[in-house]
Amino acid sequence: MGDLGGRYAAYTTRLVDGVLASPGHTPAELRRAVLARAFGAPGEDIPPIPPALAAYVDKVARHAYRVTDEDLAALQRAGNSDDALFELTVSAALGAALGRLERGLAALRGQEPD
Repeated sequence: MGDLGGRYAAYTTRLVDGVLASPGHTPAELRRAVLARAFGAPGEDIPPIPPALAAYVDKVARHAYRVTDEDLAALQRAGNSDDALFELTVSAALGAALGRLERGLAALRGQEPD
């Protein structure tokens, strides 16, 4: 991820740290991988995410309004708790938001996004 600093750098850092470094029901490495995948970081070495979760992360990142109760029920049947799904959803949403922010700021600067 690029420098998402600007005048809100401290807030952004605290938010990312809160999502990724806080104790949770999912491993921090998985939350980090979900955030990176949703961010759309090309070329970054993103650890593998289980296929069913990867599809969910992609859906949250690209078309969150299409997530259904059945999507979540299927992930619950696969053994994911509500708490784990919440953490992964937040990680995916944050990654997507930061990716869009970086691309938008690059466009305002007249730069091509990475």
